[in-house]
Amino acid sequence: MKRRTFLGATTASLAATQLAGPAYATSPTSGPTSGRYTVVARFWGSMPTGVTVSRHGRIFVNFPRWGDDVPFTVAELRHGKPVAYPDAEVNREDASDLAGHFQSVQSVVVDPADRLWILDTGSPLFAGSSYGGPKLVAVDLRTDRITRKIFFPPEVVPSNSYPNDVRFDLRRGAEGMAFITDSGGSNGVIVVDLATGRSWRRLTGHPSALPDEQFLPVIEGEPFMIRPAGSEPTYYETGSDGIALSADGKRLYYSPLSSRRLHSVATDALADPDATDAEVAATVEDLGFKPMADGLESDDKGRLYGGDLEHNSIWRRNPDGTYRTLAQDTDLIWVDTLSVASDRHLYATANQLNRQPPFHKGEDLRRKPYLLVRLPIDAGPVQLV
Repeated sequence: MKRRTFLGATTASLAATQLAGPAYATSPTSGPTSGRYTVVARFWGSMPTGVTVSRHGRIFVNFPRWGDDVPFTVAELRHGKPVAYPDAEVNREDASDLAGHFQSVQSVVVDPADRLWILDTGSPLFAGSSYGGPKLVAVDLRTDRITRKIFFPPEVVPSNSYPNDVRFDLRRGAEGMAFITDSGGSNGVIVVDLATGRSWRRLTGHPSALPDEQFLPVIEGEPFMIRPAGSEPTYYETGSDGIALSADGKRLYYSPLSSRRLHSVATDALADPDATDAEVAATVEDLGFKPMADGLESDDKGRLYGGDLEHNSIWRRNPDGTYRTLAQDTDLIWVDTLSVASDRHLYATANQLNRQPPFHKGEDLRRKPYLLVRLPIDAGPVQLV
């Protein structure tokens, strides 16, 4: 069986499998539950990845352009349906104006100052990016207007990069710093000074950020591999993906998607633009086993959260390193992004990523709806401000 990365291998297959129908969702009139989770919204159109919730309960989601019909890549849920946010025009894919439009958004995160940040990969269909496409965009939720765009230079985000998820510590520097995982060909962590817009890379190619070469998960009863029609299967290899900050902001947790290991690194080292690679690497800690997870999240009690992709569940890691399953259900297929909200609930998307055509010889096995769920956790979000 050959090895090949997911981001490089799926472009043609996804492009050949365009799905009709706009992205939209419905919210149940009463909250059906399974275990301890409640369904917040059901999506019958394109596939979501990210979710975030503002201090006042506004819910935002995003739909990356991976092959579905995606009329808008960022949305706010209003009356149970996603509406283009902040407007339809900026959501229009436009290769002639990479800086002026959202190309393919992978993550949306509300920061401790209650601003919405939008992480645009600039890489529809994983086809690679050019300057102006990959960007971090701030929206003022009081006015619903874009107030800031931070573009990444090619030496920080090469064309084969894939900026995946982001977390914020607003106590650092003049206006705070952002930490971003790169799950593309240049696995590592990107650091952004929000005051100046300057960015730099850390842990590029470090073993803790790379996929596990021996990793072969079993999801929904079969080995999870890239299975092109007419070709032999290849291993699924995706590096640094999930990211979360400790409650005190001293450590950044991260994990490759193709792995069952959890690592952390000192944020002081990451945030120092003059630190050497060796100095940053010296602060990395191997925290041992964790379930195969996509996104990670943390709360103000020092606990971590993730989805167990092999067991259709959501887990919590306690400060002492022990794990507890919070919810498990056959509908929790590929828990992607998690977000702790001020309402003391954990929100999560379940988007059936493993059922996409590249993993099933070109056949799309996804069965709508995709889900947005939430569950009570008796904790709030990490607020580093």
